[in-house]
Amino acid sequence: MERNRTDEFVKNPKKALFTLAFPVLIAMFVQTMYNIIDTAFVGRLGADAIAALTFTFPLFFVLVSINSGLGIGMGSRISRLLGAKKKKEAENTAVHGLIISLFLAALVLITGITAQDAIFSLFGASGNVLMLAKDYMSIILYGVCIMFPVYVINNMFVSQGDTKTPMKVQITGLIVNIILDPIFIYVLGYGIKGAAIATVIALAIPLTMNIYFLKKKSYLKVRISSFKYSYKVVKEIFSVGAPASLMMLIVSIYVIFLNKAMAHFGTDYVAAFGLASRLESLVVLPIVAFSMSTVTLVGMFYGAKRYDLVKNIVWCSMRICTFLALVLGSIFFAFPSLFFRIFTSEVNLLAIASAYMRLNVFTLPFMPINMIASRVTQGLGFGLPSFVIHFVRIFVVAIPLAYFFVFVLDYGFLSVAVAMIIGAVISSTVAFIWLVLKLKKINNYGKEFLGK
Repeated sequence: MERNRTDEFVKNPKKALFTLAFPVLIAMFVQTMYNIIDTAFVGRLGADAIAALTFTFPLFFVLVSINSGLGIGMGSRISRLLGAKKKKEAENTAVHGLIISLFLAALVLITGITAQDAIFSLFGASGNVLMLAKDYMSIILYGVCIMFPVYVINNMFVSQGDTKTPMKVQITGLIVNIILDPIFIYVLGYGIKGAAIATVIALAIPLTMNIYFLKKKSYLKVRISSFKYSYKVVKEIFSVGAPASLMMLIVSIYVIFLNKAMAHFGTDYVAAFGLASRLESLVVLPIVAFSMSTVTLVGMFYGAKRYDLVKNIVWCSMRICTFLALVLGSIFFAFPSLFFRIFTSEVNLLAIASAYMRLNVFTLPFMPINMIASRVTQGLGFGLPSFVIHFVRIFVVAIPLAYFFVFVLDYGFLSVAVAMIIGAVISSTVAFIWLVLKLKKINNYGKEFLGK
């Protein structure tokens, strides 16, 4: 992609939204399928193996959250610089992002290997489940030096309006993972370790491809010669990225607490919650795809001083995502066990997961409001509002309610889903009010209001 696509996107914003979103959707689907495929293959090893993967999910999500925050902080700045036709500054930002990703990968590896035993015990894992969780996560941690640069380079392409390249790269990695999973898990007999080995190898292929495409297809030329250290660049990447990472980290803490609440009822309930989370992730995919595309467009339109298009593209994305959430939620409400049979044939797990999912789907229509409101702030270069929205949902409402229901009132496992629904309703109300006010100010005051 040897051109700046800002002018193209300004001419037809709605077409741009779909042009960007579809490849992101495919790429996100592929990314989610890594975890789903691991669960599908590992699920045949029994409930302990599924529960072990469920306990590793929050830690895996921590890795994703760090990458996501860094990618959002870097990508938001790149999009705005490209909108303002400042290519050299955008290239310098990209190199900063890559260097930071390698530093963070080394830090995570050292910390994770040292602390994972204590962390999994704190989560509520014990006995064979604890051992299996450590077996899986130890290998994944050694793969972070591959994983982190892959995520950052993907964001470099997305932020310059090229979502097809990350899609191709991630599809290739998924195909490799599908091929390697049964070989390492069953043929070579590594069990749950085999799933982790296959995932790490499958990530190495995308990294190689990304490096090649950076040289051959990228509008931004990411070279060491482009690098000129700037405290301002680092500060801006972290000012947007750190709240985004914290936002996802509190979601990880949320999942950790929910795992612990489910562990109160037994291993089967933890495993069933893990299955429901995998299915819910499929609903999240299109919402994430459109919200990520919205970030790129909001950043470009802001940089190009087309504040009228900012408002239009936000509401367009919101309507599309809400419709998709309602449709997919209805399908999962009607036929949950049909999808859960992909992962397990155990009757008890199917019954528990289906009951939970039928209640949990009522959170789905509120996801677009929370997610898009968060992404809009990031696209404009502000990280704190998205953190506040998710903090309200999780720490102010959902976790206290779930704790009260389960550990004080001694209600059943479905009360956890009720707490999640209430949290979603309240936080989405806060997010919606904030979004309406923010867009009104952007529309009325334009650059004067947004000037920093």
